[in-house]
Parts: sequence; structure tokens; C-alpha cells
Amino acid sequence: MTGDELRQAFLSFFQDRGHKIIPSSSLVPRKDPTLLLTSAGMVQIKPYFLGLEAPPGRRLASCQKCFRTTDIDSVGDSKHLTFFEMLGNFSVGDYFKKEAISWAWEFVAGYLKLPKERLWITIYLDDDEAFAYWREVGVPAGKILRFDEEDNFWGPVGDSGPCGPCSEIHYDLGEEFGCGKAECKPNCECGRFSEIWNLVFTQYNQDKKGQRTPLPKPNIDTGMGLERTLAAIQGKSSPYETNLFSPLVDHICRSSGKEYGREENTDRAIRIVAEHGRGIAFLIADGVMPSNEGRGYVLRRILRRASLFGRRLGLEEPFLAETAKTTIKQLGHIYPELVLRQDFITNAIELEEARFSETLSMGLEILDGIMAEAASQGRNEISGKLAFKLYDTYGFPVELTKEIATDHGFSVDLEGFNQEMEKQRQQARKGYKVKVSKGGVVEIVGVLKMPTKASFVGYHNLRHKTSIFSLFVSNNIVEMILEREKASLILESTPFYGEMGGQVGDTGEIISPSGRFSVTNTIAVLPDIITHERHVIIHQGYVTQGSLAVGDEVEAKVDVARRLDIARNHTTTHLLQAALRQIMDRRIEQKGSLVEPERFRFDFSHRAPVTEEQLKEIQRQVNEWIRQNLKAEAKVLPYKQAIAEDAIALFEEKYGEEVRMLEIGEPAISKELCGGTHVSSTGEIGIFLITSESSIGTGLHRIEAVTGRKAESLIESRLTALQSIAKEVEGSLEKVPGKVKALISELEAERKRVLSLERELSRRIAEELLGQAEQVRGVTVLAVKVPALTMPILREMGDILRDRLKSAIVVLATVYNGKPNFLAMVTPDLIAKGFHAGDIINQVAKVTGGGGGGKAAMAQAGGKDAAKIEEALKLVKSVIASKSSISSEDND
Repeated sequence: MTGDELRQAFLSFFQDRGHKIIPSSSLVPRKDPTLLLTSAGMVQIKPYFLGLEAPPGRRLASCQKCFRTTDIDSVGDSKHLTFFEMLGNFSVGDYFKKEAISWAWEFVAGYLKLPKERLWITIYLDDDEAFAYWREVGVPAGKILRFDEEDNFWGPVGDSGPCGPCSEIHYDLGEEFGCGKAECKPNCECGRFSEIWNLVFTQYNQDKKGQRTPLPKPNIDTGMGLERTLAAIQGKSSPYETNLFSPLVDHICRSSGKEYGREENTDRAIRIVAEHGRGIAFLIADGVMPSNEGRGYVLRRILRRASLFGRRLGLEEPFLAETAKTTIKQLGHIYPELVLRQDFITNAIELEEARFSETLSMGLEILDGIMAEAASQGRNEISGKLAFKLYDTYGFPVELTKEIATDHGFSVDLEGFNQEMEKQRQQARKGYKVKVSKGGVVEIVGVLKMPTKASFVGYHNLRHKTSIFSLFVSNNIVEMILEREKASLILESTPFYGEMGGQVGDTGEIISPSGRFSVTNTIAVLPDIITHERHVIIHQGYVTQGSLAVGDEVEAKVDVARRLDIARNHTTTHLLQAALRQIMDRRIEQKGSLVEPERFRFDFSHRAPVTEEQLKEIQRQVNEWIRQNLKAEAKVLPYKQAIAEDAIALFEEKYGEEVRMLEIGEPAISKELCGGTHVSSTGEIGIFLITSESSIGTGLHRIEAVTGRKAESLIESRLTALQSIAKEVEGSLEKVPGKVKALISELEAERKRVLSLERELSRRIAEELLGQAEQVRGVTVLAVKVPALTMPILREMGDILRDRLKSAIVVLATVYNGKPNFLAMVTPDLIAKGFHAGDIINQVAKVTGGGGGGKAAMAQAGGKDAAKIEEALKLVKSVIASKSSISSEDND
């Protein structure tokens, strides 16, 4: 069973038992300020347990992506992970212990068929009810162990929330993995017993003071570790040996030239790079960016730790972006955000890794010097000041310094480090410096005073007089920029919308008395990066005339036509979501969007396929609302009021106390929280056309569409194409489908006739070729060029020749569409003597600049230079003769 199969088996098992499958929430908990990162499947269920929100169902199941920072330093052994997937089933006041225990045992012992003799159960000290239910399903009393609160009472996620006693299923890896002690049982620190499933019987709510009160209704919260369980199923002692990690491990081994499983220090480094590489991709996909605070520091820490251990594997050049691509390829079909944000993920990794690589060698050299000097003085501690210098100047997270130091027998003065850190924080509060990469990743890297207002005035004004506050060239602050110079600038206030919320940034021009600046892109630095009150817009572009300087009075002019195209598309995404909910399912949720001037795409959740008729109905409904010229009005109001008015809010988005809500129609057909730019009435959109609909993952769909000028252009081009086809088939527009269908049927009939003739021709050619077979050291060989034939017909000819010759090696060559193609076949008796069709064809095809391969009995290849076919065929005899000589020597 693979990881994908286990994930699907779990969800299907509980879906069959009345559970609604809910998608994984973000690693960034949007509704729980007590949490740094999502660390359990229960995080998104917590509001339901507390009665704060109505659940989508009383029985729920999910596969939740999780990240636990407590295990970062332990990653490298064969057990620990920071990022993992947690399978979970939940009851919100529905079933309780009896069903949870019964289904858990049915799944692991019955469905997964894990050996019952290897399964152990732990329960809370006085939980006799759980004990009775485990006995009821057939677990022997001797394999049910009782533990105290430290091991079998599940506290709240964060500093408050639901909690209760728990019962765990442990898998015995075997005596060879244990400590050998007679008392070795589950919860022994030796690691012999792997906890694969935790059933939490959530009965209480614990407040921040530790007081527990009974919940209105008891709930069930379970968590099964996908990686640990798969290891048990596949008979592995470590998750790193399962197919969940093998693509990553194989990629790292190929890149480094190392082999996993030969040397422990190498294995540890490979595991660190693989595990952290996986976590890095998921953190960035959910919006975490490297920084020196909070989640960003967690990301920076594991990325730099992975980079350091990659260096120990000999990976001198940046490599983590390629590692992330391996993760995206492996898990993108389960977590589409990886695919949607692939470019952003790899760009962010490349930026951070390149920045760390610049100082890594120097930092390691300095750390070696610090330890050498300390050792010479009889000290074994690195001072807080020196640890901070490594952090501040060379980018070494203090935990990384501590880890390297510990390996060499040194400790680090963490208290002194924290004092130095606090001094820097005091200085940093004065301001920020902004760094923008080519891929649009925005990063705070130093100290710079920001404009006091930095306001956006572009909802109603597309021309605005303001002044230049800051100028950057290659991320360096400058006072002036000259003609043809590329730069980024910040205005005191701006009409330019910065790329944010799926909407691309504005373009246009900034004009001063002394020069002109063409704005080619605009990026918004989000509020939680700079302050909690505003965002700052970075204008990227180049000077087209003269020069511009800090303090210049300027006029900022947005490209109006482009802005209106974007506004038409953005407002239409709201109409589209309203139509989807009205026609298909009120529970549909937006899962992503991209709004550009030429088109837009809209991703949404829906478990059933979208039919052609539904798409037509959706398109008709949106166009009807456009024709009604409904008023589209944005208003600013308190977040709680907007939610009370049933405004749609993105679950993964972060909102302030006040929000901007777009309301369309009176009465409203759509209310959404949105900071983007829109038309003032739907009639301005003109027309809406869906260009495609596709599935982008389990329960996720994507609609791509055009509006306004682009829709008009698309209609014109399609009509022109249709008219051209009508002319070619000599029919009216209305008769084109029928005419084309008839032509396709006629063409298909001709194809079948040609195929039949080719087959007959190949049989005749095969009969003629039999006489050309030769003997090469006792082996019958036929190596010839045949007329232009497709590969399927070439294979049929090869089958005929092989069957007629009984014992032979057949190599056929042909030129099809100007390219040489080769086929090799070897009969079973010659395979037994060591001949292999794949080896033969590979050597032959190389002569023509190509290559290929296959199995011992049959292989095929392609080439580039058709003129060298005869030369390639001449090689066949020498290849077989050489192999025959070797075989003869072996027999001797």
C-alpha cells in the first residue's frame, strides 16, 4: 500500500460511515491566535467543539497537513518529522468512545490487516469505559496498558481549548528495535513501539488558567500519523524508508552522489534535507516567508539547517528549490496549492538559500575559529555576543549554531544571545528596508523609515499628484535615478494597485518636471510585514526620460484601459461565485484566483464533476446579471458586521477589524470581503465567456474565463475560424458541425484502410526479409532497413519475423516523418544466453544521435540523423559478436 492509497483508504472508510470529508486547512491557523502553526487535525475543528461555529456535519474526517516546531532539532534520526500528514475522524457531539474504538480497531486490524499480535493499546489511568470497549473488540487485557496524565491525557492545542483523556494504538516494530529490558512496553523511550493512532475523548474545555469545564456534548478527536502508519504497513522501521520519502531521498542521492544506508552521518544529513525540504515547500505554499520572527523564523531556521547539511553532502550550489519541485511533483495532486504557487515557492527558496550561501562558508570558518580560540583558553562555551554576531552578520539561527557547537563539545550562552537580540529589536522598531526579488517576493532586510501614511487612493482616482518617498536600484537605496535605469520606488500616496489577493498590479507612468518613469509592475507589501495598519506599494519599472529624485513632486497615472479590463474580470469572479453557489451548491468555497487584464481563473471546492449543462447555465446566469446592469458598491464596515450580513470571507485570509465589502445588486446577489478594484455596475463588464473548466485536485475545480474586450476579440476570432471552416467544407455556419463530423468519419475509415494495407505490406516484406538472416557466431541475426512504417506496424513485423525465425535477434530500422526509428527483438533462448534487446538497441541508436531502451525481449529507440541508419545497422553484427565472445568465455 502506498501513501496515496492509505490516505484515500482512511477517508473512504469513514466516508462510508457517514463522515463528511473536509479538506486540510492551512498550516497558518487563521482563526486561532494561540497557535504558531497548525500542529494537529483538531485545529480547524476547535470552533465546532466549542460551539463557536456550526460544523458542516456532525461526523467529519480529514487528512490535515501539520507542522510541529518542537521536533526540529530531533530531525535527522530515523523517527522524527516536523511536517507530517495527520489522518483524523471527528465527532461533534455525535458518537463517542464505543464507535471510535470499534472503528479504529476495524480499520487497523481488519482493513489494513496489521498483525494483531503487534498492536498494543494504552488508556488513561481510570478510563474503565475505554478498557471495556477495547476488550469488546477482542484486544487481550494484557495488551491494554494504563498511563497517567503525562502520557494519556490530551491537553488543549495552544494555551486553551478542548481536551480530554485519550487512548493510543501502538505498533510493535520488534524486539530488535528495543532496549532488551523485560519491562519494555509502549511509551518506552527506546523507540520499539510506534504510536500510530491517538483517540482523544474530548470532554472538557480548558481555559488559560488551566481550569476545566465539561463541554456541552463530548466529542471525538482522533489523529493517525500517515507516515508512521505507512511504515508499519510496509514493514519499515522508519518513515524515511517508505514511498512517501523515497522520491526525495533518491533525488538528494542523485544530486549529491551519495548512497543512503551506507554511513550514518550521511544518512542523517540526507534525512534532514529530505524532511526539511518537504516542510519548506508546504510552509511557503501557505504564505509563510523567511523572516526573523514567528513562523518566518521557523521557515528560515529549517531552510538554513537543510542548506548546511546539504553542504555536508557536497552540495555546494543552491539545491533546495529542486528538492521542493520533487515534493510538488509527488504531492501536488493532493495539495493543489503547491502547484498553484510553484513559481513563488521556488523563487522564495532560491532567494533565501542564495542569501545564506553567500555567508555560509565565512560563517562556518568564523565559528570554527571561535571554538578553536575558546578551546585554547580552556573554555567550552560560545558567548551570546559571538552567537548573535553569527546570527546577525552571517544568518546563522542560534539553534543552528548550538547544534554545530554541540557536535564539537561546546555550549552556547543563550541568555546572552537573547539580550543582544533585544537590543537589535529596539533599534529595528525605527523602521524597515524593503527588498524585492525578480519573482515578486518581498522581504524586510534592514532599517528604513517608511512614509507616515503610504495611502492607496486608486479606488476612485487613477491620476494623482504626490511625491517620491524612496528610490531603490538593485535593492540599494539611492537619491536619484537616471534615464534607462531600472528601479523601484515608493510614493507618499499612490493610485497604483499593488499585486495582492489574486489581482495583478497596475502599470502606468509616473511623471515629474525632470523625467518620466514607466511602471511595469506594482507589488504590495502586506500589512503584517510592515505594520498592522497599512500596506506600502512598490512601483517597479525604468526611467524613460530624464531623471527622478527623492522628494520630487510627481503625477502618478495608471493605465486606465488595463485597469478597467482587470476590474471587469475581478467583479466577474464575484458574479461567478454567486452563480456557482446558486446553480450547483451553496457550500462551494473559493480556493484561489488570478485576475489579469486578459483573463481570469477561479478555483473552487466541489466534490462532484461539473457538467457541460451546468457550465452553460452558469454562463447564462452571469451574463443575465451583466445585462441587468446591477450596481456594484464597495463599503468599509466592521468585520463582525460584514460576517453578520452573510458576506463571503475567504477561510484562509487574514482580516483586520475593519474590512472592505463589495455588494452587487439590490437586493444583493453577492457580498464578498474584497480589497480589489471593481467596476461600478455590472453592465460595464459587457460579456462573459467561460474558456475552460478542469479538475486540479480531489474536490477542486478551476474555471478560466474572459470578459469585455478580450471576450469580444475571442468571439470574433472563433467566428472567423468557423466561417473559414464553413467555406472549406462548402456549407453554411449551421451545417459546419454535421459536415465536419462526416469528414472525420470518412477520415477514420481511410485510416483503417491504410492501416490494413500497411499490415498486409508488412507481412509481405517480412516474408521477403526471412532470406536475409545471417549467422553471427552461431546466432541468427536479421538487421535490415524497411520502408517507412509506424512503430505499431514495425512491432507487428518484428513479431512475425521473430516467430518465423524461432531463434534469432531481429533489428529493424525505418525512417518515419524524417526521423530514424529502431526496433530490436530477442527470442527467449537467446535471452537466456545473456542477449538483451534494450542493450542492443541503445548502442545502435547512438550512431544516429539517439537513444532508447526496453526489456530483454523487445526494445525500441529513436534517432536524429537518418543518413546514418546503414552505419547503425552494420554495428549490430559486431555488438552481437562481441556479446557472443563474452558468453563463450563465461561458458568455458
